Amino acid sequence: MNKPDSWTATAIRQIERDFRRSADTHLIPLELPAFPGISLYIKDESTHPTGSLKHRLARSLFLYALCNGWVRAGTTIIEASSGSTAVSEAYFAKMLGLPFVAVMPHGTSAAKVDLIKFHGGRCHFVERSDQVYEEAARLARETNGHYMDQFTYAERATDWRGNNNIAQSIFEQLQDEPHPIPRWIVTGAGTGGTSATIGRYIRYNGYDTQLCVVDPENSVFLDFHRTRDLTLTAAGSSGIEGIGRPRVEPSFIPDVIDRMLRVSTADSYAAMHCLASLIGKSYGASTGTDFFGALVLAREMLAAGESGSIVFLACDSGDRYLDTYYDKSWLASQGYDLEENIGSIRKICE
Repeated sequence: MNKPDSWTATAIRQIERDFRRSADTHLIPLELPAFPGISLYIKDESTHPTGSLKHRLARSLFLYALCNGWVRAGTTIIEASSGSTAVSEAYFAKMLGLPFVAVMPHGTSAAKVDLIKFHGGRCHFVERSDQVYEEAARLARETNGHYMDQFTYAERATDWRGNNNIAQSIFEQLQDEPHPIPRWIVTGAGTGGTSATIGRYIRYNGYDTQLCVVDPENSVFLDFHRTRDLTLTAAGSSGIEGIGRPRVEPSFIPDVIDRMLRVSTADSYAAMHCLASLIGKSYGASTGTDFFGALVLAREMLAAGESGSIVFLACDSGDRYLDTYYDKSWLASQGYDLEENIGSIRKICE
């Protein structure tokens, strides 16, 4: 029998101890008078130890790599990331005493860069988001390290049948609510791992719930969902850190998704600001994208005379974007005046 060496066994125990010390994330009700009979909930993933939804993924990726024998004592961990996954992986790498390098595009928020460095990681920058893959693979070859490759392994590293994944957490937290089986769950896609986990879990348990994936501008996921054309590419980045990709990622599983919606960058930013004013807590623009999608679905349910619940994901804290999405001068430099968009979204919520 091929047993793990003592270092690997200890590393797995360390990660499991960290998991047991961590409480689950909150499910926050969002009361909107405009939608009687429709309950909206925020699954607040910003409360993880590393501050984002990607904490779950990073834990799963490390356990997957350790159990596969890909990571051993002294292995340099390399990841391609827009920031949040790299922050979480740097945390686990530091826990295990492993060097960590994040390959990221220029323009990644300074707060995320600082957090990666805080956890002992090193940042390696490329000009464009579509360059991160090959550069990460090259660095792994040069260092004899391991390229974690979240974009390939996200959908298979997480146990979609349970094991306290995000889907199981959502349904357990809804048990005593007026509509315990949600009509919709709304999420974005970066790797596609979260949507794959949620979609599979819904089908595995036979729930009457539909999964909506919101896609920002300049991302190929929605078009791929329609066409199944694996050759699709987009120039540049989506403008929404954490979601939207310039190519079809291996972990994106279109057949578990019931519907996709395109959300403009301006609406993502505006919805993010509106949500902050509604609950007194700020989140990133990917959360704004999710919130905007949830509002679209709530309006459709209201028009159809339907009642039920909608859950959307809050992916990370707005503290990471104080110098970008929450900075008026930065928004102006990018050509965004959000006053009209914010006004429209506020009217929807009233």
